[in-house]
Amino acid sequence: MIRLSLSLGLAALAALTSAQAAELPAEIKQAGALKLTVNSTYAPMEYRDPATGELVGLDIDLANELAKRLGGLKIVWSETPFAELIPSLQTKRADFIISGISDRASRRETADFVDYLATGPQFFAMADSPVKDATDLCGKKVGTTRSTSFPVEIEKWSKQNCEPAGKPAMQYVPGENSIDVRNQLKQGRIDAAVQGSETLPYAQSQEPGKYRIVGEAFAKGYQGIMFRKDDAALREVVTEKLAAMIADGSYKAILDKWGLGANAVAQPMLNAAPQ
Repeated sequence: MIRLSLSLGLAALAALTSAQAAELPAEIKQAGALKLTVNSTYAPMEYRDPATGELVGLDIDLANELAKRLGGLKIVWSETPFAELIPSLQTKRADFIISGISDRASRRETADFVDYLATGPQFFAMADSPVKDATDLCGKKVGTTRSTSFPVEIEKWSKQNCEPAGKPAMQYVPGENSIDVRNQLKQGRIDAAVQGSETLPYAQSQEPGKYRIVGEAFAKGYQGIMFRKDDAALREVVTEKLAAMIADGSYKAILDKWGLGANAVAQPMLNAAPQ
């Protein structure tokens, strides 16, 4: 199923890029700027550096490099809660979204995703937790960010692994963002949590010895740059520049800088996530 989705994504992307070189939309070219909105609570993808207050992260570096290759565009950054990212795109407060957002079929009714990073939901607990295996979490309280795809993934995993074994279902506990979820975990209000696999190495490095990953990522997906359906020209030109970054190694260098080289994709993919 994943292979088929990848093939379709690559084929669709090839059809897009086989045409003549994409052109930056006139209104963006005239403005000389991109409007980009992020949720800055998802390190290392995007966050405020505690020491400087500067907006930093993997997505920030990728966006800055794309803007440079799009004719030296300035980026006008704004910040919003994760739940407001999609509305920001739909209301044109953002030209596109690159902010740790997963490509999902349910989000493709009004948007397209150019997938650029492999990801997956990951269980983790406090280092001194008695939990040894993910099945130990059946019947336990598991927290995650309410506005992500992870609540659905938790429910799906529970139905496949807890109930069939005669164990009680996991109890999903919502959080506002990944920081809130980790705070709930530290306060003992939940037994474990779920975040994207790309964020946990950073969280562990910031609080050494605090958290322990439980099992492997339990689903596979991709993060994508999200575009409005009617913004094909912008999607194509960004895809073209991203493909060039992958080819010349600058994309991999950015991922390696943030410790996520293993999450790299071989080339941009259009709407390729399987779910």
